[in-house]
Amino acid sequence: MLIAGIYSFNNGKEAIVQQHRQQLDEVLQVIQAVDAEHCQVRMTRKVSSRKQYSTSDLNNAFREQFLARSWQNYRVAVEYSKHYYLPGYIPRTESSEEQLPSKEMDFVKNRLGIEMQFDKGPFKDIIYDVCEKMTIFANLDVIDCGIEIVPVKGLAEEMSTGVSYFEQFVWDLEHRGVADIDIPVLIIGIDTDGVKPRELKIAESQQGYLF
Repeated sequence: MLIAGIYSFNNGKEAIVQQHRQQLDEVLQVIQAVDAEHCQVRMTRKVSSRKQYSTSDLNNAFREQFLARSWQNYRVAVEYSKHYYLPGYIPRTESSEEQLPSKEMDFVKNRLGIEMQFDKGPFKDIIYDVCEKMTIFANLDVIDCGIEIVPVKGLAEEMSTGVSYFEQFVWDLEHRGVADIDIPVLIIGIDTDGVKPRELKIAESQQGYLF
């Protein structure tokens, strides 16, 4: 995979370069190592038999590369409060077989969190990852910065299922603005065309990324 765009939310680029340089290098290695052509499938149900990229295969390919570099999925159990029910309300009894709720981050290493927007539906609120989930995990003292990896619009349109994309993500964040509780996050837009990660020069300066 190649990098098509980057967006620094709440000084995410600068913070990650300064605090998580080694982990950022590993993220760039992961992106370069994923071979998108191996994730293509022929869509036989379409009128056209052209190939599209399998979102589940892409997700698995990224997961394999992160795990190979000792990144870990992080999951925390969630216990919902019952203190705010109105007097007289009796909640339904939970089944003993019901799985306990949890929240998870795709990958974490040395307080840098990673979220990927593959294999998630088009109506999934992508702003949730950056503006809610990453803030929650920062409050839990798990991460202090985050990286979101998303396809650009052109790649998203060639995927087997609808997913959100980089351009929409950036527009939403720019129009939402930055809140006091937001943590630094770097959004990376990927495609099968663009700049090779190994050619992406990282400079610890105000210029940040140099091409």
